Amino acid sequence: MAHIDLQNELPGIRGLMAYSPDTAKLLNELAELLLRNDENTLSRGERELIATYVSFKNDCFFCQQVHGALAGHYLNFSVAEIDAIKTDPQAVIHSEKLTALLQIAAAVQKGGKQVQEQHIAAARQAGATDKEIHDTVLIAAAFCMYNRYVDGLATWAPADRQFYVDRAPSRAAEGYINTPLNTTK
Repeated sequence: MAHIDLQNELPGIRGLMAYSPDTAKLLNELAELLLRNDENTLSRGERELIATYVSFKNDCFFCQQVHGALAGHYLNFSVAEIDAIKTDPQAVIHSEKLTALLQIAAAVQKGGKQVQEQHIAAARQAGATDKEIHDTVLIAAAFCMYNRYVDGLATWAPADRQFYVDRAPSRAAEGYINTPLNTTK
C-alpha cells in the first residue's frame, strides 16, 4: 500500500502519474526525450539499459523491470541476459563503449561527484562522444529521481516479471507521452 492515497490501483509510477497528471506530463516528456529521441546516437535499447542498470543499483524493482523489459525488447535480450548485465555488464555486453557508459551511470547513481575523469577517459577511449556521455549522466540522474519517486511513496509493483516482458512491445510502440494512465497494462 502506498504511503499516500493515490486514488487508483495502478502500479509503480503509473499510479503516481494518474494521481498527479501535471507532474506526469513533465516526467513523461523527460522520459520521452531521454529514452526515445531518435536523434540520439545511443539506441533506444542502450538508453533503456542505462535506465535499467541505475534502477537496479537503486533497488527499484518496478523501474528495473519495466525498463529491463524494454531494453530486452529493443536489444533482443532475454530476462536472464538483462539480469546478467545488471550484476556484471561485461559478462553479456560486448561493447566497450556501453560498458564504459554503464560505469559512468553507476558512478552517477552513487553521487554526481563520484564521476571521475578516468570514467570519462575510458568512455572516450571506447568511442563515446561527449553527447553520449552527457546523455548517460542525465539518464542516470533522472532515473535516480524516478526510482526515488516510485519507492519513496511505496508504490506497488506486479511481482510476476513476465508481466513486464509481455507489456514491453506495446510500451515500446506507445512511448512515454502517449501512454494511457488509466490501465494496469
